[in-house]
Amino acid sequence: MSLLVLMVAVLVTQEGGNVLKARIQKRLSESAGTYAVAFEDLQSGRRVLMNEREMFHAASTMKTPVMIELFKKAEDGEITLDDSIEVRNSFRSIVDGSPYSLSVTDDSDDSAYALLGRRVTIRQLIAHMITVSSNLATNILIELANPAQVTRTMRTLGADSIQVLRGVEDLKAFERGWNNRTTAYDLLMIFRAIAGGSVPGSAAMMDILEQQQFKDLIPAGLPAGVRVAHKTGSISGVEHDGGIVILPDGRRYILVVLSRDVPDREEGKKTIADVSRIVFEYMTGS
Repeated sequence: MSLLVLMVAVLVTQEGGNVLKARIQKRLSESAGTYAVAFEDLQSGRRVLMNEREMFHAASTMKTPVMIELFKKAEDGEITLDDSIEVRNSFRSIVDGSPYSLSVTDDSDDSAYALLGRRVTIRQLIAHMITVSSNLATNILIELANPAQVTRTMRTLGADSIQVLRGVEDLKAFERGWNNRTTAYDLLMIFRAIAGGSVPGSAAMMDILEQQQFKDLIPAGLPAGVRVAHKTGSISGVEHDGGIVILPDGRRYILVVLSRDVPDREEGKKTIADVSRIVFEYMTGS
């Protein structure tokens, strides 16, 4: 390819990215709240980044890093994913070690509570944590993974700001502002590592992420036949989704949309679905 042709190709790519960014910005301007977006076309490397370094409460998006760490420990021989572990509902605050438990009514997954007192495999708990966002499974698994080690592993993937500190519903920690936090850029790098097969168990994790049961954010903006391996996150005023989108022709891209100060949950979901649709139209020329 001549230098001139290469320069033209770069300019066309940049122009396309600018058009996409402008369309996303216009849609976000119509919604209340603060949003961050990170997009990357895994074939061309084209990116659109908006507020990508701004910190957000991670909500349940931190469950993907926990899964990555558990697969890494399995690869390193520290655990076996088919090892069994007791399902319990007693945890320790990172503030002072005081005990706390989770309420089934505040958890998106009630089925895990039917397993209390029984032993199930780590693999089964990972599925609960990701596909139905079980807080109970998460708190059991994060102790096994070790939050500090999860954060260190994310640093090796290029996620240089994410902080995984604790399990879910540790109210004493929440009151002190000791929360799991992330940026859209961090999640972009994390999903990029999974998509690129550069972390142990990438194929298995893709399968788990594709089984996600909450489909009213990124997938809601996409037509039938498009696959999404993703993880959502939601707390008061916060709606997140991020993952890997697989088009019918095999092309893949990563999209992460984070939000906060969203006054209406359904509007937040619709905004993210609309951004997803805009990116899809850009990728397919539709």
